[in-house]
Amino acid sequence: MNEQPKTSANSTTHFGFRDVPVGDKQKLVGEVFTSVARSYDLMNDLMSFGIHRLWKRHFVAVSGVRRGDRVLDLAGGTGDIAALLKPVVGESGEVVVGDINAAMLGVGRDRMTDRGLVSGLRWAQLNAECLPFPDNSFDAVTMAFGLRNVTDKDAALADICRVLKPGGRALVLEFSKVRSELFSKLYDFHSFKILPRLGQLFAGDADSYQYLVESIRKHPDQETLKGMMERAGFGRVEVRNLSNGIVAIHRAYKL
Repeated sequence: MNEQPKTSANSTTHFGFRDVPVGDKQKLVGEVFTSVARSYDLMNDLMSFGIHRLWKRHFVAVSGVRRGDRVLDLAGGTGDIAALLKPVVGESGEVVVGDINAAMLGVGRDRMTDRGLVSGLRWAQLNAECLPFPDNSFDAVTMAFGLRNVTDKDAALADICRVLKPGGRALVLEFSKVRSELFSKLYDFHSFKILPRLGQLFAGDADSYQYLVESIRKHPDQETLKGMMERAGFGRVEVRNLSNGIVAIHRAYKL
């Protein structure tokens, strides 16, 4: 299991494979996503061979979200998950897209407007560690490929639990620990040897892609994250591996 960083005032945390002061991580992560905002779809295609689109569709399909629900989609700046959720919640529901990065929110809002998806969507720049919503505000909270970039994951999970209504669902889609040793070696080769070069070639930014690869390896594995969600106050935490554990869906309930 992965060891989680301490978050005292004088402590450090990981930024990829580097140790940095806790207070610096948010700024550094922000710089990465500001840099890749316009090429974010390309980044995901390079990292997953395009399979991220299927993962996201499956994520929403098993979310349990229903017509009329109010859903908070965290780290949802580009609007991928919101676009899938909006037809599910319908006209009587609402999707609030929250992201800490203004550039990512701008890309997503423009994209959704171009597609005519405006009604029933709200956009909020926020920090997942201290959500600006009252207790018991949402039927579901989703977070796809964002938790690994949060400095204090325990604080974020606890606040997600706080803003959920009793019986509400938290769903996290995130890169995780590959289950096969052979496949893991192939995955590492693609991640560390190929991906940064592709990032430089297609986006002119090898460093941001290098960070993103490293951030995946530092993220808690399936069982560790399950335990973190239970400590945050969630019950009935379920884990579903996709693509041999390259990613995992964690679904939990506020009891």
